Amino acid sequence: MIALAAAGWRLPDPVPAADLPELAALSPAEQATRAALGIDSVAVDDTLTSTDLAALAARRALAAADRDPGDVDVLLVIESRAPDTLISSEATRLQGALGADRAITFAVGGLGCASLTPALLTADGLLRADPDLRTVLVAHGSKPATPGRYRHPVTLNGDSGGALVVTREGPLHVRDMLLETNGDYADLFRVDYRDRPFPQWREECADLPTYSFRLALETRNRLRALSDRLLHRNGLRPADVACHISQNLSATSLRIHEEILGAPLTKSCHDNLTRYGHLGPNDVFLNLYTALDRGELGVGDRAVLLNVSPVAAWSALLVEVGPQEDSHHLL
Repeated sequence: MIALAAAGWRLPDPVPAADLPELAALSPAEQATRAALGIDSVAVDDTLTSTDLAALAARRALAAADRDPGDVDVLLVIESRAPDTLISSEATRLQGALGADRAITFAVGGLGCASLTPALLTADGLLRADPDLRTVLVAHGSKPATPGRYRHPVTLNGDSGGALVVTREGPLHVRDMLLETNGDYADLFRVDYRDRPFPQWREECADLPTYSFRLALETRNRLRALSDRLLHRNGLRPADVACHISQNLSATSLRIHEEILGAPLTKSCHDNLTRYGHLGPNDVFLNLYTALDRGELGVGDRAVLLNVSPVAAWSALLVEVGPQEDSHHLL
């Protein structure tokens, strides 16, 4: 079991979704799908890179945990979907920006918006394996992989930075984590880029029926089974879970998650979806900490966090709230 000492976020000011210039070029079918997402605005700051966003969030998380960059033993960077340059290291770039000079540093990813779970699994393994390690910093800067923010037929992507300070003891306990993947969907969404200038990059779905029906059905089955297994192996019943939290893709996706679980999601999921759009791997824990700030969760409460990526990956996390007197999480 690991714990979270603090979290930090960088959330740019939202802009109305209807004001995005790319929307004028959408087909009528795409316009209708976009309008039904339930996203009124998206967080946008075109002056910040993924590393900038991650660094801003990481500094806030460290300050909230009363730690300096020099206290970080391990820096785990959740890789971006499209690095600014090839060959160079985004992970050590963030290390240098933070001044976390003594930290073991590397990137984790490959699972899109579900990539936070392998980062936490890695942090758990490192803290179990080496007693000299005390502080692991997990950070991610989320930016769209293409110039366009609309990802047909899935969501609208916003910008954000998110960071978690992972320790052995803290006010929020991550009691269990499950992760499953399926390589059949590895190329379902992709961006062909090698022979195209960046303004021409487009994210494309190779097979819309596969996404909308086959993957959707598998997601229902996987998430239901993961949630059941997570509770069973921790000796819990559904009534022992105070709330459920998911990612921010669309109003439809939130409704489907509630149908799968047979329980409502926190109001923070709906509100952050409407205000910020999809923030990649940062979604789920932003929703969790928003719920904590609002008092939707209290000491001793348990929550199940669900995440999905169309690459495809599915994860379920069990978290429990401990004493909050000394905890901070900066938005």
